[in-house]
Amino acid sequence: MSGPTFARPPRFNHVALSVPADLLDQQGRDAICELWGDVLGFVEHPTMTEDRARLVLGAHSPEQFVYIVAQDQPMAAHREDHVGLSVSTKADFDEVVRRAEAWQQRLPDEVTLDGPIVEEHAGVLRLHSAYLAYRLPLTVEVQWFEWLPGFEELGGVSP
Repeated sequence: MSGPTFARPPRFNHVALSVPADLLDQQGRDAICELWGDVLGFVEHPTMTEDRARLVLGAHSPEQFVYIVAQDQPMAAHREDHVGLSVSTKADFDEVVRRAEAWQQRLPDEVTLDGPIVEEHAGVLRLHSAYLAYRLPLTVEVQWFEWLPGFEELGGVSP
């Protein structure tokens, strides 16, 4: 089976989440922006903000964002439901984990961090990951792909 031919491969550009309106009052938005800004560099798009209705967090590009909207019946997700982000270096991964650990120590009843975890895949990939949950219905997984010698010989092309 083949799909369409694209000038540039499509890529994920946003995730939309629904939450209770109370989470999007000024205090709730400030808390969300503070943690996710500190850990992942997300920034509020203030022109999109509506008190108790909407918060949009930019994720390093105008075309990448987290769209958070209030609903009477908000999203409910299992703790293992998540959105994944990858970083390009081990130093970046370690910095995200360090910042997440600091938040977990600061807010132990609100912040959940699982990891860092390292998985070996077929002897050609060592996948580093950490899962962070805070005030949103989905967990965020941060990954760093450590391509090992032999990856290219198996036909892989590292990004």
